[in-house]
Amino acid sequence: MESVGRILSRPAAWLGDALDLLLGPLQRLVGTRRMGYFFILPNMLVFGIFILLPMLLNFAYGFTSGSSILLHNREYTGLRNFELLLECDLSFLNPGSGNFFNPNVCQYDRFWRAVNNTTVFVVFQVGIMVLFALVTALALNRKISGRGFFRSVYFYPVLLSPVVVALIWKWILQPQGVLNGLLTGWGVEPQPFLTAPDWARLWVIFVSVWAQMGFHTLILLAGLQAIPAEMYEAAAIDGGGLWQRFRRITLPLLMPTLMVVLVLSLIRAVQVFDQVFVLTSGGPGTATLYMVQFIFQTAFDQQNYGLAAAASLLLAAALLILTLFQLRLGRTSEIA
Repeated sequence: MESVGRILSRPAAWLGDALDLLLGPLQRLVGTRRMGYFFILPNMLVFGIFILLPMLLNFAYGFTSGSSILLHNREYTGLRNFELLLECDLSFLNPGSGNFFNPNVCQYDRFWRAVNNTTVFVVFQVGIMVLFALVTALALNRKISGRGFFRSVYFYPVLLSPVVVALIWKWILQPQGVLNGLLTGWGVEPQPFLTAPDWARLWVIFVSVWAQMGFHTLILLAGLQAIPAEMYEAAAIDGGGLWQRFRRITLPLLMPTLMVVLVLSLIRAVQVFDQVFVLTSGGPGTATLYMVQFIFQTAFDQQNYGLAAAASLLLAAALLILTLFQLRLGRTSEIA
């Protein structure tokens, strides 16, 4: 009578024999070392069809015009789309003109409004998020009661879909929402949190920081835990205070991890779309119109695919330059 183990092992043996029968001739044909390419081929096909091919088409669209989505039906226009986006009144170079950073002097002012809004959003969102993530990571790295619970609480928003996060906060911030209901109960006038430009910009940044901070906190926490505890003990014996230990030990050793967080947060901030689309749809007016939403509206609302593709290429170039600059800055600080 066969043992249970031999009976249970039969399916695995049959599967192995079947795979050997199917892949054996291929392995003998291409060789063992080249078999790895066969196993990554499905992933490369998906990457090529859904990522690489759209990137190439987008690059081609940037130099064409027309409402047709088919490339062979579009007219080649060269750099006209880029010229349209970048065509501005250069009188702002004159210090007395007062036109510096004024989108109205540009032919396609919505693009420059999106550029200005995105720049302001990136500066404040990345700065605030990295600062709070660092402070939170430092606090969670200490031996405090309920440390595991707080780590989970800070990371929980990362697990939610950005659309879900935006819907929750829109329910809270809308004119008849929870927050205005609380203010009314306390005798305070309801506030236009999503319908006033300044309020809308503030809450878009707040919701974005709230939703993403846990991810960057986790990365910084891992970097803090990689620092040897003996270095802090030696610094304490030498009389180093908390600030000196942070400045002389924590910050220099955490700098590579901090640069990773800066690069990741910068890339994500420049590409902000889904949360803003649900919260404000770029409004009121163009107060929260950011680059990706401008590209989306230009392509799918106005069906100007060439102009949208050109804007996305400019965005990609700017993002590449900023990322390379940050990486170069990180390497320079490590050498120093």
